[in-house]
Amino acid sequence: MTALVVAKAPVPGLAKTRLAATVGNEMAAVIASAALLDTLDAVLATPVASRVVAMTGDLGEARNGKVIREKLSHFTVIGQRGDSFAERLAHAHADTAATVGEHPIIQVGMDTPQITGELLARCGKSLLETDAVLGPATDGGWWLLGVRSAQMADCLRDVPMSQSDTGGLTLKALRDNNIEVSMMEELADVDTADDVERVRRSCPPGNRFPFATAAAGL
Repeated sequence: MTALVVAKAPVPGLAKTRLAATVGNEMAAVIASAALLDTLDAVLATPVASRVVAMTGDLGEARNGKVIREKLSHFTVIGQRGDSFAERLAHAHADTAATVGEHPIIQVGMDTPQITGELLARCGKSLLETDAVLGPATDGGWWLLGVRSAQMADCLRDVPMSQSDTGGLTLKALRDNNIEVSMMEELADVDTADDVERVRRSCPPGNRFPFATAAAGL
């Protein structure tokens, strides 16, 4: 089993732009870095054979870039490629398989800092009993995709991302390709200031996200 994180360097002005409308570019980047580090810790606590991060952006310009680089030393890091986010997701799965070998992949982003190694392990276990698993998000998207082979994620290329129906369209794309899908639990992700409290309440003790958002006055 491989765990894949698709992430963006938390650079002010580029990270969490909708959240930045409330707290400003600097604090939004600090919050994004906390969410990313919490996500990486959860993946490190997950019993998998390989851990990969598909990264875009300049960590040299990122907030907490040094800490993130140190954390990434425990991962295989690959670059993102593709014009659209959907293409970058499909390529991330393919490039992960090409880099660490063809294994089942569970993939997350960096918008759900409340995830834990235990939760990811349960999703991985479910994936061994089906073709794919999908974790829906409360905003209509999804927070986790697991596929038995990287090629199954190629159908993401035609799915519009960051829409209120992205989750449903992703599920349809998988099933239209004769891929059996099991649904995982629904989670809230962080896009705007209105999302913060719900996610913060779900974070395990010691996570960085609650402290970073409190410092921002959220």
